[in-house]
Amino acid sequence: MTTDEGAVRYAQPAGPFDPAAVTWTPVSPRLAGARCTAIALTLLVPLAATVLVAVLTAPWVWVFPAALVALLLWALWLVPRQVRALQYAERDDDLLIRRGILFRQLVVVPYGRMQYVDVSAGPLARRFGIASVQLHTASVGTNASIDGLPPQEAARLRDRLASRGEARLAGL
Repeated sequence: MTTDEGAVRYAQPAGPFDPAAVTWTPVSPRLAGARCTAIALTLLVPLAATVLVAVLTAPWVWVFPAALVALLLWALWLVPRQVRALQYAERDDDLLIRRGILFRQLVVVPYGRMQYVDVSAGPLARRFGIASVQLHTASVGTNASIDGLPPQEAARLRDRLASRGEARLAGL
């Protein structure tokens, strides 16, 4: 396994999720910070409420704030691992997206099936300097999105995928 410019190349296939001769490009590690911030903000109100209830009532009620803190710590441990597992690869005829640690997923999107490509970034994503690329295909069930790309890379990927999709679609 060698690394060049943030991409990982596998010399031989290691299973259905590691095709041969594919250069995987990881997403930005800033995605982990954005997701952890969103989780922390989501759990902040319930945590404050359960602490208030625990202070005003019986000592056994402290179980609920403790459970929320445990959930937060588990999420802070898990999210960076999930982000490291999110990678994509551009091949001649298709785009590969893989994600997941325990339940792995590999999505293969042929360029000829792409209808349009969206780039989006909400307020939190913009604060962390990341964007998402969403691929829309003829199939409704395709979950082809890449979160956590630097905005320049998202724009480059959007333009490249759109031009490759047009070229493949014109050949039909």
